[in-house]
Amino acid sequence: MFESPKDTTNTFNGVDVRVGGSFALQYQEIENENAGLPGYEIKEAGSNFNLATANMDLDVALYDGVRMHLRTYLSSRHHHEPYVKGGYLQIDKLEFIKEGFLEGLMQYTTIKVGHMENNYGDAHFRRSDNAQALYNPFVGNLIMDAFTTEVGAEVYYRRNGFIGMVGFTNGKLNQSVEEDETGKTGGASFLAKLGYDKQVNDDLRLRLTGSLYNTGYVPHSYLYSADRAGSRYYGVMQALESEGDDFRAGRYDPKLMNNITAVMINPFVKYGGLEFFGTVEMAKGKASYESDDRTAMQYAGELIYRFGADENVYVGGRYNLVDAEDISGEDVTIDRFQLAAGWFMTRNILLKAEYVIQNYNDFGAASIYNEGKFDGAMVEAVISFN
Repeated sequence: MFESPKDTTNTFNGVDVRVGGSFALQYQEIENENAGLPGYEIKEAGSNFNLATANMDLDVALYDGVRMHLRTYLSSRHHHEPYVKGGYLQIDKLEFIKEGFLEGLMQYTTIKVGHMENNYGDAHFRRSDNAQALYNPFVGNLIMDAFTTEVGAEVYYRRNGFIGMVGFTNGKLNQSVEEDETGKTGGASFLAKLGYDKQVNDDLRLRLTGSLYNTGYVPHSYLYSADRAGSRYYGVMQALESEGDDFRAGRYDPKLMNNITAVMINPFVKYGGLEFFGTVEMAKGKASYESDDRTAMQYAGELIYRFGADENVYVGGRYNLVDAEDISGEDVTIDRFQLAAGWFMTRNILLKAEYVIQNYNDFGAASIYNEGKFDGAMVEAVISFN
């Protein structure tokens, strides 16, 4: 599952509302450690159930070729109370202007407008989005977890397997009209994607995309820290003296806060039950007070084998590496290995287990990540329907 399919049918018979929901619960048994230097000790992570998370989705057919999607987090790690993640209007036809208006163009074109999850890269389609975790073969997302919701628009052109997309947003996660110290209320982000996706035959599917996310000046870029739902690895690598929950623990944000250019390349190959998905990513930029750009590189490869009736059972592994010029001035690396297995009891119920080991390398003595490591097992149950 990647981009939302284009509506090419003519079956609109009035406003139609579809309600969906997702629920996820994990049991965690993970241990963590670091160098333990005075002032940089970490809390010990124990074993127990995590907070159950829940989503509610509304998909509404508003007119022929026009639909709305809205996702609300009913319960999440960072916000226990319900709040709207985002939503968009998807336009596949312009019949509401005039019957047959630009019909030839709209046969291949889709327009999305909203305060929505921006389509940078393909990895965000396979990540766990709070309780919606059916599409992620693993429990955790990538170390550099590219995900953000900004107000903007995206225009798609899809034809004969080729995919092209351009988009613009206001570059803001938290919407506000307040001016900053420069007299600006925000900036802008430019998105683009180019790729090819083809079901070659019954056994073979090939997809390759390249994506761009670029800002001029923005008050604060949240590309790698926007997910308020939080990391799946609870209680890891948190400072002993910290209060509350560091909901981003286990991820890495290169803190390219005011200027960022990010490029992601994603190959996907599925042959029979064997599936490969890869990520090569480069993010470059800086904070406003820095004079020189810094670069963070991310590499990930996952291999999944699906078998059984309707490929309802799978096993797989993922290796993920981040090599970054950290804001501290150090060149650091973080590597993670995940081994997973899953069983789709039905198409809407998934039980999966994961073993994870993550290592923090080359962080200085004045960091809680100095000689940091966590490893252990997680079991997750997911129910999702629409």
